[in-house]
Amino acid sequence: MSDTETTKGQAEAQPSKNRMFRKDKPWDTEDIDKWKIVTITKEDVKQPFSEESSFATLFPRYREEYITETWDYLQAALGKHGINCELDLVEGSITVKTTSRTFDPYIILKARDAVKLLTRGVPLNKALNVLQDDVNCDVIKIGSVVHNKERFIKRRQRLLGPNESTLKAIQILTGCQIFVNGNTVCALGSYIGLKNVRRIVLDCMNNIHPIYHIKQLMIKRELAKDEKLKEANWDRFLPKFKRQNAKKSKKAPIRKKEPTIFPPAPAPSKLDMQLESGEYFMKQAEKEKRQREEKTEKEIASAMRRHDERSKAFVAPAEAAESISDRKRKRETAKETEKQDAKADLEKLRNKLKAEAQNKAVKKVAHRVSDRSVRAEEIRDYVE
Repeated sequence: MSDTETTKGQAEAQPSKNRMFRKDKPWDTEDIDKWKIVTITKEDVKQPFSEESSFATLFPRYREEYITETWDYLQAALGKHGINCELDLVEGSITVKTTSRTFDPYIILKARDAVKLLTRGVPLNKALNVLQDDVNCDVIKIGSVVHNKERFIKRRQRLLGPNESTLKAIQILTGCQIFVNGNTVCALGSYIGLKNVRRIVLDCMNNIHPIYHIKQLMIKRELAKDEKLKEANWDRFLPKFKRQNAKKSKKAPIRKKEPTIFPPAPAPSKLDMQLESGEYFMKQAEKEKRQREEKTEKEIASAMRRHDERSKAFVAPAEAAESISDRKRKRETAKETEKQDAKADLEKLRNKLKAEAQNKAVKKVAHRVSDRSVRAEEIRDYVE
């Protein structure tokens, strides 16, 4: 028992392979908010950086004119943060470097992102927003997702929508600025918004319409306003869309001809056909007579066909004759029903008048009897 206890203690003392070379971090406690944005000022840095960091970014030739026009504004904006930038028109590149005046260690990455957005077709005033602490960027490459050029153009246009209405809706719901240019989509905003934008763009290029994601984001925004449902699971409220593929019509299977050893039979020649019909052995006068007979037969057949076609215009259609007879039959039945209804109404009126006459007679007799009884009572009273 003692040996087993010692082995267990040794196993617990040895760390796992994943944590073997990790050191303790006494400053990393649970009360630290790791997502909090920390702003660094010049007073926080006591001495300049010991090493120089630099990034070079290439730009296409069609952006050269715009970059040269806005170069002074870019230098002034980056100079406020202590970043130096160089333009090389021969190589077609922009290089950003840290200097002794740089105080923020992360600003060099922000400057690299700003230059990257500028080379991707984003205007300078929008690209410089990346230098802010609460703004991030994401460059989504969509050129390699769809290989067919026509299909790629249609799906990219689907992301924009009519009059860019779909793109505006995505910008409002995600809180990000989106720029579609060529084979890339650039986005500026928060981390959560950039994550949603990347998912919408890639799904759109994979033939999933952005309207489905827009509906989900609208429902999520309304649920986030409710304090009771803020921390609950939202899966029951979100719509679930199934991908439906259009059924393709099945083509009839092509039957392959069975391979044969013998070649196909040759088509019969004119001479073979004359030998088979016996025309080859006929005299010239008989041949001409036969040809004249065939010609007259064809003329008679065509004349009869034309005569039949002309006579069709003078034949009354069968449907019209049937409709006239049906109309006559309907009229006769309607007259008979009217007569029967009139007879029934007369019988009802006669019965009603008879009943009224009987009631009047009964009332008269009752009135006379009542008058006689009253008079008899008066006579008795008078006699008494």
